[in-house]
Amino acid sequence: MPEAKQKKTYGYSAKKNFYKQSEQKKVAKKNENKSVPSNTKNSKLKGNNLKNNQTKQRNTKHTSKKPIKIMPLGGLGEIGKNITLYEYDGDMLLVDCGMSFPDEETPGIDIVIPDFSYVLECKDKIKGLVITHGHEDHIGAIPYLLRDFNLPIFATKLTIGLIAEKLKEHRLLNEAKLNVVNAGSTVTIGKFSVEFIHVNHSIPDSVGFAITTPAGTVIQTGDFKIDTTPIDDEMIDLSRFAELGKKGVLALLSDSTNAERPGYTPSERVVGSSLETLFTKAEGHRIVVATFSSNIHRIQQIINQAVKSKRKVAVSGRSMLNVVKVASELGYLTVPKDVLIEIETIKNYPAEQIVVVTTGSQGEPLSALHRIAFSEHRQVEIMPGDMFIISATPIPGNEKTVSKVVNELIKRGANVVYEKMYDVHVSGHACQEELKMMLSIVKPKYFIPVHGEEKHLYKHSMLGMAMGIDSDNIFIVNNGTVIEISENGVNTSATVPSGRVLVDGLGVGDVGSIVLRDRKHLAEGGIIVVTVVVDATTREVLSRPEIVSRGFVFVKESEELMLQIENTVYDILESCYRGNVKDWNVYKTRIKDGVAKYLYNKTHRNPMVLPVIVEI
Repeated sequence: MPEAKQKKTYGYSAKKNFYKQSEQKKVAKKNENKSVPSNTKNSKLKGNNLKNNQTKQRNTKHTSKKPIKIMPLGGLGEIGKNITLYEYDGDMLLVDCGMSFPDEETPGIDIVIPDFSYVLECKDKIKGLVITHGHEDHIGAIPYLLRDFNLPIFATKLTIGLIAEKLKEHRLLNEAKLNVVNAGSTVTIGKFSVEFIHVNHSIPDSVGFAITTPAGTVIQTGDFKIDTTPIDDEMIDLSRFAELGKKGVLALLSDSTNAERPGYTPSERVVGSSLETLFTKAEGHRIVVATFSSNIHRIQQIINQAVKSKRKVAVSGRSMLNVVKVASELGYLTVPKDVLIEIETIKNYPAEQIVVVTTGSQGEPLSALHRIAFSEHRQVEIMPGDMFIISATPIPGNEKTVSKVVNELIKRGANVVYEKMYDVHVSGHACQEELKMMLSIVKPKYFIPVHGEEKHLYKHSMLGMAMGIDSDNIFIVNNGTVIEISENGVNTSATVPSGRVLVDGLGVGDVGSIVLRDRKHLAEGGIIVVTVVVDATTREVLSRPEIVSRGFVFVKESEELMLQIENTVYDILESCYRGNVKDWNVYKTRIKDGVAKYLYNKTHRNPMVLPVIVEI
């Protein structure tokens, strides 16, 4: 079953006590509270400020406009798994449908997707899915949704191309309803008018949305930055955002990923200059560049430098191959004839004529770069002097895996360029000054930071307040919160199911907290399997208990310990036999508890003990 742990909702006002208020405002609040029932006066201390979340109400009996509801189902308090559900007058609209990657708390899991239970419950109301861009954290869960709900999908050309490739792998492409929409266009989906607005990001064809209903216009930026010198010469459409701001924007949902970083995010062209310098330094040696497969602008710059230095380019890694194929076919990647070669043919060229572009910039254990570093790659063997350029910054939590790969590459004689040794990576997300610029031109009535961990959302809310947005109109919410905006104000008291579903191989949602607990237990202490063969009629033991150790101790070097475990099992069996115990489950429980207790007293370790009773 999907895990759907719902966190407590906190409005921004719950955290506002950290800041001083003027005496005038304090007096005003004090007088205001006099008219509030005694059981709600202190609600601000609990994150339930009357103005902020749980009921901004006017004394109006009727309203001329119906409310719009915004329900983030993923992407808040986390990086990845982005999905947002909108509702107006009985119609619903989904924005993005992404996945996230597992961490140390989810051993053995392949990917993490949103809990679709509420989406499926409302599928008769949902009129379509719009996608901001083609990164996995925004499109990766689409195949899992389409298994149960075949809804129309609207996105730009490259994004549709990447979605189609993904659906083809899952054998869902033939039934999919894919619609290409150009940036600058507007589509009507149910009662929603959705305008696609071009933004800069680390993948082409990225857009933000202006979602308009009679309740007002809501802008969701998607992932963005303000790049005045983009590789494709298509700068973010700030003028359109400003026009919408002048007309009046009800609410802004804005990317918070880099809200902690001051200044501006550098242009992607900075990387091109660094690559040119490094290609010159690597003269006479092979070059291997690891980057995100979806960073098509980065791949284009690598190809451009390869052409300048008269090198061939080979691509390694399944996702990299897929993206290069789709981007080339759709015209987003320009590759001169005879520059791309198959990875199997690199042995036919001198090292100084080769550039390998690969996945694995985050040190993922099964990635192409990891296999190269540990001599497990079939086609690429490290040669002394090879230059490895890791063109990415480690995602928080991946620092150790990246460091492990770097150390192994250096050990094998490679020249490794990584992190900030050169400007070989720039972010695709806006820093503080760009976020402030977006706030200043959109001028939203209400501001909802999205796409980030709690600290990112909180910092972004500070920027909103610095730009003059009233703190009572800023909302830090959790996945599953229903943000209902109407003429009466904002209500965030309701919640809907949200959470995560773990994908392990072909299994979707069949791994839950109990399975994860057992996996952690096995990883930390190993397992002892105790097998006992007994007579089904007399209940007598017919042979010595068989003790198997995996991940606990090496049996051949721990014979004395194994013998003591056998003796412990014999004692437990004899006790059960004399006590006339007839339930085999009682036998198993006593063996499990008795062996576990003995092993902890003897070794201070806690392996999992698995008793098996075989009746003959």
